[in-house]
Amino acid sequence: MFSKKKKNDNENPDMENNTVEQGFSDEANEEAGETNIDTPVEELSTEEKQKEEIAALNDKYLRLFAEFDNFKRRTQKERVELLQTAGKDVIVSLLSVLDDFDRALKATETASDVQAVREGVILIHAKLKNLLVQKGLKEMESINTTFDTDLHEAITKVPAATDDQKGKVIDELEKGYTLNDKVIRFAKVVVGS
Repeated sequence: MFSKKKKNDNENPDMENNTVEQGFSDEANEEAGETNIDTPVEELSTEEKQKEEIAALNDKYLRLFAEFDNFKRRTQKERVELLQTAGKDVIVSLLSVLDDFDRALKATETASDVQAVREGVILIHAKLKNLLVQKGLKEMESINTTFDTDLHEAITKVPAATDDQKGKVIDELEKGYTLNDKVIRFAKVVVGS
């Protein structure tokens, strides 16, 4: 009996050990399970963080795109307004010349002295030229210069009187002008050949 009891005691401690080992292994499994559960939670939270970052970046992108679109519309509107009012400064300054021409026309109705009217028109012409020069307009000097397609428009060719006039401008039918060193009207010229 004693041996049985021992045997039972031996069996019980083994069972207890087995139970204890099973308890430890269950706890280890639970901890491992918790870790496994925690790991997906961390993965989900990482995925959620990534989704939040993507949403924030997408929102930022949409805002920047909308802001850029508004900028484009605003600059296009400003450009249209600028083109509509670009000549305002020049036109306002030309109004005084127009007034002078009106006075000159009125003076021609009663004037008996043509020379005085002519001098008045010459003064108005000089005033107009000075005003345009102040705005950046310059006349091109074309006569006796080499024909240049960037500056001149050849109306006709005539035989040159001398060899040094070949390829040069002999006569100018219409003056050419530059505005701030950019050609705005080509000179219409006669070229020697």
